[in-house]
Amino acid sequence: MSSVTHILALASDYDGTLACEGEVASPTLEALARLKASGRKLLLVTGRELDDLLAIDPDIELFDCIVAENGAVLYWPLSQRIESLATPPPMQFLERLRKRGVQPLSVGRSVAATTLGHYDAVQKTIIEMGLALEIILNRDSVMVLPAGVNKATGLSTALSELGLSAEHVVGVGDAENDEAFLMSCGFSVAVANAIPRIKQIADLITEQEHGPGVVEVIERILAGEPLRQLSTVPDHHH
Repeated sequence: MSSVTHILALASDYDGTLACEGEVASPTLEALARLKASGRKLLLVTGRELDDLLAIDPDIELFDCIVAENGAVLYWPLSQRIESLATPPPMQFLERLRKRGVQPLSVGRSVAATTLGHYDAVQKTIIEMGLALEIILNRDSVMVLPAGVNKATGLSTALSELGLSAEHVVGVGDAENDEAFLMSCGFSVAVANAIPRIKQIADLITEQEHGPGVVEVIERILAGEPLRQLSTVPDHHH
């Protein structure tokens, strides 16, 4: 059980964690703003494509850095600087997927994403073409990225640019693609609606789902309470 003494940043997933059905509730935004006002950094770590995220979330400038496309892209809202950390998907690969009827197929700067039903077709195509691509799952989505690119690698680059060490970061997530970055944080949190595997690896599971779960964590941090007590296990100190 790890316990962070000095929390300098919060790194959170978007869909299923901060957001419920694509929307972040205002109490969640207010809690994030309070955490930022305390001098701490906020990082959003998401599988979403950047343009998609910018279109749906007007409060993006609240974050110091956005790690998008599951670690392939960094976006710095203050300067609006976009940093690509990985290569774009090969055109021939995308063409072959389309020929195989892989729909929907969304393509970002580096990520190519579709639904879980196309997993076999995608895997077969990668193997046939001998590509150094990796499949990352996120509930019912399948994301394809260059091998070795994930939320942990993206977060690591963002933190080094911010001059922060991962041991001072609290990470929050809910699904398969969050595992790598949660494992890299000094303290990891699974929201109550997280998949079993994420609950298994997390240092703590919130009592509430989605945004309200993240708010629980923020309240604890701001109150200066040790995070390890934030469990559903009864606390006998009160």
